[in-house]
Formats: sequence, C-alpha cells, structure tokens
Amino acid sequence: MAYIDAHAHIFEQLCGFGADGELRAMPKGKAIWATGEVIDLVPSCYGDTTFPAERFLEVMDAHAIEKAVLLQGGFLGFANQYLKEVVEKYPTRFAAAATFDPYCRNAQKILDNVQKSFSLFKFELSTGCGIMGSHPDFALDNSLMMGFYEQIAGNKGVLVFDLGSPGDGSHQPNAIRNIARQFPNLEIVICHLASPRRQHRAELTDALQTMKAENIHFDLAALHHKVRPEAYPFPTAQAFINLAKDIVGSEHLMWGTDAPSTLVQYSYEQLMEYQRLLFSEAEQALVFHDNAQRLYFSR
Repeated sequence: MAYIDAHAHIFEQLCGFGADGELRAMPKGKAIWATGEVIDLVPSCYGDTTFPAERFLEVMDAHAIEKAVLLQGGFLGFANQYLKEVVEKYPTRFAAAATFDPYCRNAQKILDNVQKSFSLFKFELSTGCGIMGSHPDFALDNSLMMGFYEQIAGNKGVLVFDLGSPGDGSHQPNAIRNIARQFPNLEIVICHLASPRRQHRAELTDALQTMKAENIHFDLAALHHKVRPEAYPFPTAQAFINLAKDIVGSEHLMWGTDAPSTLVQYSYEQLMEYQRLLFSEAEQALVFHDNAQRLYFSR
C-alpha cells in the first residue's frame, strides 16, 4: 500500500516564534526558546541544526512513504520561499501549504504574492506556537479573516487550521463550522484531530459533532503527543481516533507524523503502526493515502 504523510515539516533555518519568544537551534538537534527552555527538536540520527527536504526524503524512502504534505507554523518559522523551491524541485513527492500572519500590516500583499505559487494555506493559531501566542485572541470568522478565506476559496484552495486544544482561545469549532458553511467549495483540514488532551473526550466529541461536514477533514498527526504522558500504543489516542471514525468517518481522516520533532521519542514505524491497527484494509487506503491524495495532490 502507498502512504502519504499528511502532516510533516522541514526547515533549512530554524526561525520559530511563539508565546515563549524566538526559538533558535542548538547543536545535537536541540533548540532553545527565549525563555531559556531547551527542547529536543530533531533526532540526533536525522540532523543537527536543520532538517531539509533531502534529509526528510531519506526518511521517507526508508519507510516507503510515497509523498508528504509540508505544513508551516510558528514553531519552526515561516518559510514560504523555501517550500516553494522544494515543491518545484520535487513535485511528485511534496505538496506544501503557505502561511502568513493575518495581522501584519502587509498581509494582503503577502497573500497576493504567495497565492501565485500556493493553493494550500495553513493558519497555526494555537496560543503556544501559533498566531495567538503573539496576538490577542480573535474570532476566526471575523470580517478580516473571512476576506482572506474568500480569496483562497476563489483560487480553489485548501485551508488548514491548527486550532490548539480545547480551552485555548484559538479553539473555535463553531467558527470553523461557519467558515465551512460560508464557503462550501472550500476544503478545510483541522490538524491533530483538534488537539485534545487526555481529559478532553467530551470536548472532542462536541467539537467533532460541531465540525462534521462534507468539506471539513482532520489529520491525526501527533495525537499521541497531545494526550501525553502515555506509553505506546497510546490507548487514549487510539480511543479518540475510534471516536472520530464513528462521528465523521474514515473518509474525513488522514494519517500524519508531525515529523521531525515527534521522532525524538518514537520511531516512524511506531507512529504508523499504532494508527494502522485501528482501520480495516479499505479504511487504511483512505486514511493513509487516498484522502490526502485527493485534498492535497489532485487539485
């Protein structure tokens, strides 16, 4: 079976920024926030201070991954130009989403420019590493944002959101439902199955029911990390995936790894296998390949 990693990252320079200020690379795959907190960012066997496309291709080839979707956010830093160059160089292996800060003064000019090269757009909104980590909370369906969505929808684009976790100001399922209804031809993807923590089963149930729609989809990347601490094979993450299967269906779910940071603790094989166990053969074809192929590579 062919596989598509529907949520992954690369970077040639680490330029992260969020609630803890700037994130800068350190030797041996570590990074440091402006607060002084040091984190493990890249497995030592995969890199030192960078994780470029060529290194990720080696990882993909070692695990028979046909394609990957490259998403951006504040954690690693915006890199529209780099991802544009990567997709142009490896068009059969990668799709990539552009991003921008909707509250910077020249946001409209940026969107006009990047839309020449991108039809996929991601807004990482979380209060940690996302836009609301450095901006006050705002409604995702306010007039400013809706204007940007309308422009992206007019270009037959796909819109990806990282909403953060239930309880965060960025976690706005009702706004996503409103956006989906306003732009029924716009495909929307919610990262990390809406980022539930271990105690958020009721909140996840409500969010999935609220966002259940033909044009709303969910990737399952790093779900094991969201429900930490929990040992492999992550029974809470598995229970949440089964819940999502029951509510929105396998045709609205996509597997992803959130590499490279998720590979510090667990292997690529483990991040595949704990989710693959939950799906029938027909469902696996959808979740591990076909849904991502349709949304990200067949437009």
